[in-house]
This record gives sequence, structure tokens and C-alpha cells, in this order.
Amino acid sequence: MKKWIIEKPDPGVVSALQRGSDLSWLCCRVLASQGIESLTQAGERIGCQELSDPSLICDMQEAARALNDALDAGRHICVYGDYDCDGVMATVILYSYLSQMGGNVSWRIPERSEGYGLNLKAVEEMHEAGVELIVTVDNGISAVPEAARIRELGMDLIVTDHHQPGKELPEALAVVDPHREDNFSPFRLYCGAGLALLLVAAMNDGDTEMALEQFGDLAAVATIADIVSLTGENRYLVQMGLQYLENTENPGLRALREVSGLDGRELNSVNVAFSIAPRINAAGRMRSASLAASLLLEEDPARARELAEELGRINGERKTCEAQIVQEALAQIAADPALLYQRILVFAGENWHEGVIGIVASKLQERFGKPCFVISLRDGAGHGSARSFGEVSVFKALQACEAHLEKYGGHPGAGGFTLKPGALPAFRQALYDWAERTHPEMPVMELHAACVLEPMQITVEAAASLSALEPFGADHPEPVFLIENAVIRELRPLSGGVHTKLIVLVGDLVYEALMFGTAPERVGFAPGDVCHMMVRLSVNTYRGVSRVDLMVKELRSSGLKQGKLLSAMRTYESYRRGEPLPQTYYRAMYPDRAALTAVYKAVPESGIRMERLTQRMAAQDINYCKMRIALDAFCELGLIRLTVTGTEATRLRTDKRADLRTSRVLRELRQQAGIKEGESI
Repeated sequence: MKKWIIEKPDPGVVSALQRGSDLSWLCCRVLASQGIESLTQAGERIGCQELSDPSLICDMQEAARALNDALDAGRHICVYGDYDCDGVMATVILYSYLSQMGGNVSWRIPERSEGYGLNLKAVEEMHEAGVELIVTVDNGISAVPEAARIRELGMDLIVTDHHQPGKELPEALAVVDPHREDNFSPFRLYCGAGLALLLVAAMNDGDTEMALEQFGDLAAVATIADIVSLTGENRYLVQMGLQYLENTENPGLRALREVSGLDGRELNSVNVAFSIAPRINAAGRMRSASLAASLLLEEDPARARELAEELGRINGERKTCEAQIVQEALAQIAADPALLYQRILVFAGENWHEGVIGIVASKLQERFGKPCFVISLRDGAGHGSARSFGEVSVFKALQACEAHLEKYGGHPGAGGFTLKPGALPAFRQALYDWAERTHPEMPVMELHAACVLEPMQITVEAAASLSALEPFGADHPEPVFLIENAVIRELRPLSGGVHTKLIVLVGDLVYEALMFGTAPERVGFAPGDVCHMMVRLSVNTYRGVSRVDLMVKELRSSGLKQGKLLSAMRTYESYRRGEPLPQTYYRAMYPDRAALTAVYKAVPESGIRMERLTQRMAAQDINYCKMRIALDAFCELGLIRLTVTGTEATRLRTDKRADLRTSRVLRELRQQAGIKEGESI
């Protein structure tokens, strides 16, 4: 369960922003909810109108000069990229430009099996191929030993990277990384492809307009895909790049638009992130990133179409592979439900595809609201990927467990690691111990609403005005709003029951609310129910008539007490982990016969969603913790079945009577609570 945070923008700030700009009242409320307090701050967030002089970035002039000299001298240059979307786009940008300038240039992107960044084997092979100058894009800042070997072999190196540098920089003609301590450029948050575009501009006396016209479409896709901050110059780069993408001359991008269903549709950061970027990333995850680079370098439209369709098929394989691993993780929970009650979730499987375990970790984290580590075991060793949120740092967790790791890296939100052979049990326990020691009360995933919307404020004009805040992305998310006390009138299945359309009454107005990826029977609400809705606003125009559609993020019963529920959920999980609780808690948790009867009767044979059951029990003064203990006892006795993830309960048909006194769950809790046989509580 996510913690809903409802922002309350300062009306004075909203009025000041509106008076000093042409932004709508709703846009100003969104900005104020994000901490914007002045027109100056608003301009810094959404008002960037140009890219700064690339020569202000440390070593950019040196890199441009060295490349121009290499072009003039006819030296063999190799652009060395990375296997994700950003690395592919950066490779294509710099290689294309150097080729256009008549350079003796090649490109190389490592396979995922080679690992991230430069490696000594690749260095040796590039030397044997006659390469004289290596230019890294989207990698290289940590390639200290590789840089030393490059120098030994008589080659030169230029590094362009946007990742955090270590204590020692690689020895090179130039090391272009905005995150260097000695860099003082006005903007630092570019992705690798953004830096490649700026390098092209720097090679042309800083002409950023030329670079944007030629490569803004590629750089925009990379900036969106790499989830870098969509503020400041990145926002401007994406705005311009999306305009160029609308009429791109790149046959590969045109083909990708067609096969991803975006041809003829207005492009924005959301549909690029969900339709184009995954196809490019899929190549590096499932096959070879060289396929994606070849597509974007292809000049024949027919061949580009073939390659784009191939990427589409690979992306389909990626989805299937992800779904299979998720199902195997759920099977592990079914076999050992205790896995789900830990502060950190750890899943491991034989030969799980290493190219998708990072996505799986993200999906499982979103599903269960906990940091997640996913490990692929192969030949005794393990390769893992982790995702986290809030104050729980993946990097610090890996540091604490480094005795069990061959290597690791990352940052607070994500990381990768290699597990020593046979170290999985010790690593898992070390993670659990670290989490208990550093986060006795784990943070909860949050869902923020910019404000509460009243019925009369949900208009086509208000929803359409939000386009002024696009593009949306990291550090500048698409706004979510809270709509209170919506009455559900009808639930309609869409796409054969894959999605749901809700017809809801908000005040005196009727709206359509769409829940993607949720079948009607999984919504957890029925006609007549009153709920609060976290939504995004969308304008739907059909035959010249426009209306507002509500895109539902989450639904919640209007009477739910969030703080009490989260506290009860924490207590229940702590109990299931076997952690000691205050003595008074055990008595408060124990369900007496009346509570057991109420819970059992509330669970129908057709099944009930846990959210709905929780709400019904709360109305009878039975909190979540007590309800779950009752359900655990009924499950033990074969009277009720819970889904693997505990999201739905179903009463089972049975002819035999069950004696609740035989329940181990209830006996153990009675003993811990000090409740004597026959004692009334």
C-alpha cells in the first residue's frame, strides 16, 4: 500500500505565479505543489530556451580540438558506446557526425556479456583493428586500467560520460564529465547522448542549433529513456527533440514510430518512454545493442522497417521473459510466504535472463512496495540487480554486504552486483540484518497529488492547459490529482477484460475513468461504492467533441484511515518476522470468537479484494492486523484461501467442521499474549 501525500499549494504563491505568467491556475497549483515559490524558480524549472555554451563543460574544448585534429589527420577513430538506449543513441550521434565529416571512423558497442564500459579485451581488439583514437560515450569515467593499457599500446583516448567519477580519473586527452569536481558549467544533468550532441556542437564552434537540428531527435529519446532530470537544459533538449522527431529524416526512427503505433499521433515524453525506448533497450537486453545501432544508422527505409520489426519481436520476447521471471518469483512466495514479510525482498532463480532482472526488480518493487533484489544464478555464481526508494540506499546495502560479493556498483536507487559462489543464503541474511539495523521502520512508497480537485474544476480547458508543463519525466513528473467521494456507477471491461472503464459520478458530473492493466473483477469496488481517486487528466477528442478522461493511478475507499492501516500493516509484518512486540500488542492483535466470525462471514466464495475486506472490518472495529491473524488461522485450517500476494481472500467450500482450538497460529498468539484457556478478552 502506498502512502498518499496530498499537497496543499499556498494560494498566495499560486496567485503570484498566475499574475506574472500566462500559465493557467491549475498549472500554477502544480508548480506550487512542487516547491516552486517564484517566477524565477518557475523559469528555471520550465522556461529554459537554449542550451548553454558546451565549451563551459570541463575538457569539452580539448575533446573537440582533439577530434577535429584526428579528422584532419585521417586517424582511425572508434566510438565506443554502451548497450542501453542512451549508449546506443550517443554512439549513433557521434559516429554519424564523424562519418559526415569524412572521418575514418568505426563504432563498437559491447555485448551485455562483456559487462558495462571499456574492457581490456575490447581495447586489445580495437588496437589490432588499427584504431588510433577511442572516444567513449556514456561510459569510461571508471576505466582507469583500460586507459593505462590504451596508452601502453600507443592509442589515444577521449572520455565522455555522465556517471559519477571516482577518486581517480582515467588518463586521456580529455575527460568530459559534468560531474567532475572541477566542472563549473551551468547545467550538469545531461545523459550520454546529450553530451555527444554537445560535443558535436563544440566541434562546430559551439553551434548548438545545428547539433539539435541534426541529432536532437536521437538525443531526446535517449534523455527520456535514461530517466535523467527533465528540468533545465534537458527539458529544452527534449522539447526541441520531440519537434524534430515529429518529422525526422532518420529512416530508423521513422520505422520505429510506425511499428510502435505512434505514426500520426502527437509525440510526448510518455509515449516515447513506453513505445520507442523499450524497443531500443530490448536489443541490448535480449540480443545485441548493435541491432538497434544498425537500425538508426540504416539509410534504406525498407531495411529499416525490417530491423524495426525485428526489435518489436525482441521486445515481445523481453516482455515474455519478464513475465516468466515474475511468475517464478511469485511461486517462491507461495512456497515460502515469509519472503514477503521481510523489509527487503530477495528473489533468486537459475538462469534468469540477466538482461531483464533490473526491470523485474522494478516491477516487483512497485507491486509490493519494498526494495527488491533479483539475482540470476548461473554456474554457482549470481548476478543481481536491485531497486529501492526513499532512504533505503541500494549502494549502502551492497557496501554492508560486500563480504559476499565479487563486485558491485550503483547509487541509492539502483545497483548491480556479482555474488560469490554459494553466498546466496549469507547475502540474503546480511541484507535482512542491515535493513533491521538501519531501518527498523521501513519507508513506505508514496504517491503524491498536486492538490484536491473539486468537480467544477475538472474541465477540458484545465486539463488541456497542463500541456504547458510538458515534457514530463524525472524531477518533473506528470501531475496527479485527488478526486474525493466519487460514486462508481458502472464498470466496463476494455480489450477483452484487460483494462477497465469506470463510469463515476463526481458531484453532479459524470466522467469516464480508465484503469489500464486492471480487469473489472480486480478493481476491488462495485457499483454504488464511494471512493477517492488518484488520477491524471487527459483530453479525449472524438468527432470534434472534447471531454476529460480520468486516468486512474489508484482507488481507495473514502473512509479509509491511512495512518492506522499503515501502522497495523507494519505490526503484522513485524509479528510474522518473529520480532518481539510490546506485550500489549499481542492481546490487541488476538481475534476473539466474535472477530473470527465476522472475518469469516465477510469473505465470500466468489472472493474479495483485501482493500475491500479491510474497509468492511474497520467498520466493525477490527483492524488490519487482527483481520490478517484471523485469515491466517482460517487458511491453516483450510477454510479460506489467500492469493500468493495476499491481495484477495476466498472462502472455500467444505463439509467438515474445523476446530479453531487446533490452529497453531491462534495457539501461539494466545501464549504470547498470556491469554489463559477460557479467558474472555
